[in-house]
Amino acid sequence: MNVTIEIPDIGQGELEVTEILVKIGDLVKIDQSLITVEGNKTSIEIPSPYSGVVESIIIMLGDKVKTGSSIMVLKTINELSNSVSNEISLKCNSNILNENIDNIDRIDNEIYVHASPVIRRLAYKFGIDLSKIKGKGRKNRILKECIYNYIKQTVNFFESSSKEKKNNSTEYKIHYSNKNISNINQSSFEEIPLSSIQKVSGANLSSNWVTIPHVTHFDKIDITNLEEFRNKQNIEIKKKDANIKINLLAFIMKAVHFALIQIPKFNSSLSVDLQKIILKKYINIGIAVDTPKGLLVPVFKNIEEKTILQLSKELIDISQEAIKGRLNVEKMQNGTFTISSLGSIGTCFFTPIINAPEVAILGISKFSIEPVWNGEKFLPRLMLPISLSFDHRVIDGADGARFLNIITNILSDIRILMI
Repeated sequence: MNVTIEIPDIGQGELEVTEILVKIGDLVKIDQSLITVEGNKTSIEIPSPYSGVVESIIIMLGDKVKTGSSIMVLKTINELSNSVSNEISLKCNSNILNENIDNIDRIDNEIYVHASPVIRRLAYKFGIDLSKIKGKGRKNRILKECIYNYIKQTVNFFESSSKEKKNNSTEYKIHYSNKNISNINQSSFEEIPLSSIQKVSGANLSSNWVTIPHVTHFDKIDITNLEEFRNKQNIEIKKKDANIKINLLAFIMKAVHFALIQIPKFNSSLSVDLQKIILKKYINIGIAVDTPKGLLVPVFKNIEEKTILQLSKELIDISQEAIKGRLNVEKMQNGTFTISSLGSIGTCFFTPIINAPEVAILGISKFSIEPVWNGEKFLPRLMLPISLSFDHRVIDGADGARFLNIITNILSDIRILMI
């Protein structure tokens, strides 16, 4: 049976088709990514709701699509009952293939390469033809290590060639024209096109940095007691559900939410004519997430109604959606304040760029144990570096310091949240 695949609910507005991840004749599984669509700081992979063979592809690269748009037609695979032979036949690229239904994992034809969408994106990033790589995984699946080994072998080949050229430099001077020498120089670098998200984000960041007078305050917060409490709670939670873990970022979100209520200027924006401050009556906090496509900022709403545990679970779920490229557009809209966390990566302090029309952004860095003087002696304490950038047209330095003090006091003693 042929079925038409449509774009699921991705919110309002249109997105551009930037990648088509399958070809006519390809065998796809349920939830396998078919295309990638991108918009303003948004990248979403559209999965297949069925297993089957791609009969036709309706859209093209660069097309604009929205919820309900038809993208391709699949010839579905009907699951056979136990009384029927487990062998099925699929017509694909003029070849009839017979495989066990439990083991339909690949099609043995020239155009099919057994690789996940992540591997295909990695190959696309480095301009690698996957058909030239022999997979070392199950059923010849191409793994990340296969890509890396291919790159390593290619680099070694060019390095060997360069050494050989260097040893025979006299001959090259004689036999190579200026044009050939230019071509040799070009082999020492690679040009990688910016993704749609990088182009849009780059333009926005550049505009924000130039037009907004940034001021950044730096501080360190003693989170020794908070981490001790968090770790104890995670031990207890793990006994009930190993898949849930309280995240430090959930506490920070609660602290920021409390601070935004105390100093509403941080939850505002400037009017178009730059003559008025627009105070928001709602608080939506965006969390910057690093993904293969670039930086995405899902927005978390109704934080005051959620527990630390609920926020932690939501952080995990939405971050995974963002990384897989399946984040709904509506989940990235109407933010009023942003948190950019580099704690899992490293660094001490940094200057985060404000995400206009917001007027402030908080940067979180990696915590570490440091000696802290208590008036009598030095004690080892767990210190969290934070960086607050704000729009100096709206917020002055004193309010910036007060905002950080509120966050510092809460994270140093989370009982304040109960008041």
